[in-house]
Amino acid sequence: MNARSRRNQEFLRNIYRKGPFQGHGFFCMPNYFTKPEYPKGDYTISDEPVSRWISPLVDHYNKHMKFLEAVGDHSVPTVKLVTGTHIYAAAFGCEIHRFEGSNPAALPCVANAEEADKLSEPDIWKSPTLYRVFELAEALRKELGPDVPFGPPDMQTGFDTAAIVWNKEDFFCSMMLEPDAVKRLVAKCASLFKKFLCELRREFPNLSPAHCPTTWAPPEMGPWLSNDECGAFNGESFQEFCLPEMIDLAETFGGLGMHCCAAAEHQFECFKRIPGFYAFNRVPAGGKGFDTSVDAFGGEKGPVLSLAWLDEATIERLIRNSPGTARFIFHASFDEIGQAKSWFERMSVIKK
Repeated sequence: MNARSRRNQEFLRNIYRKGPFQGHGFFCMPNYFTKPEYPKGDYTISDEPVSRWISPLVDHYNKHMKFLEAVGDHSVPTVKLVTGTHIYAAAFGCEIHRFEGSNPAALPCVANAEEADKLSEPDIWKSPTLYRVFELAEALRKELGPDVPFGPPDMQTGFDTAAIVWNKEDFFCSMMLEPDAVKRLVAKCASLFKKFLCELRREFPNLSPAHCPTTWAPPEMGPWLSNDECGAFNGESFQEFCLPEMIDLAETFGGLGMHCCAAAEHQFECFKRIPGFYAFNRVPAGGKGFDTSVDAFGGEKGPVLSLAWLDEATIERLIRNSPGTARFIFHASFDEIGQAKSWFERMSVIKK
């Protein structure tokens, strides 16, 4: 790791820890690119050796290092272990649908409470979609050295995985009609996720938890996970079926980051009950924009708002109009260094 990466780690750590304000974070990353010799598809569901994925991931990491040196932004290049959302559901026996030119997805494997109760919690080391993450990370560490920082694979709450494993229409109905069966499946999924996290963090202590967007967060901070189903039900159901798991994870790992692409403004007050809620990535749903996130979480004790896929006018408006206690990390990706440098120069001079 070079001096600029170490400097940026301290800069970003200060943002996450809500230290003295030194400016917002601007994270420039090269877009993913492909070459004819690169393997196709997701490494966790391939029959090819994981070593086939070393070259594309190392190439992207090295390109990001070149971006950082030329642009001088606040990014910390990581080697991406990114996967599709399927990895935990597949461990329970879900079949995987492969899309052309897009990430794979798991198909439900149970349709009612009786079938859900027959499922056993999987063994990580007998589940290829999970143990291949360890195999690839170890191969990359041998290639790049023991200090290389990693980005995480997909991170899903146990509840979100349960909503994939169990046919979703029946799953949501069963939350009302057979809530105990739903909680039993959620508990199995949550237990698998927690064990996977413990093993992954123990084996790879340089793993950044920043899941979506793929920026960087200190490895000592808690997991950063997707919470995408919570827009479909009310706050009472969230407190009953989702919040206990998230509180347990936060208490176990010392905090929690979150990605959410649901129309979940009605859950924001519940999110505030998560101990050490330190980062929030919001993908606006229903045309409501980012203002509701700033209103809810822009205070001194709110999480850092880690945002991506924004146009420049929105970034400028957020910086100028948000309270002084708000902390932002803005993520953008580019094909060329010149594009990234120009964006960073424009964005980094915006003041309130």
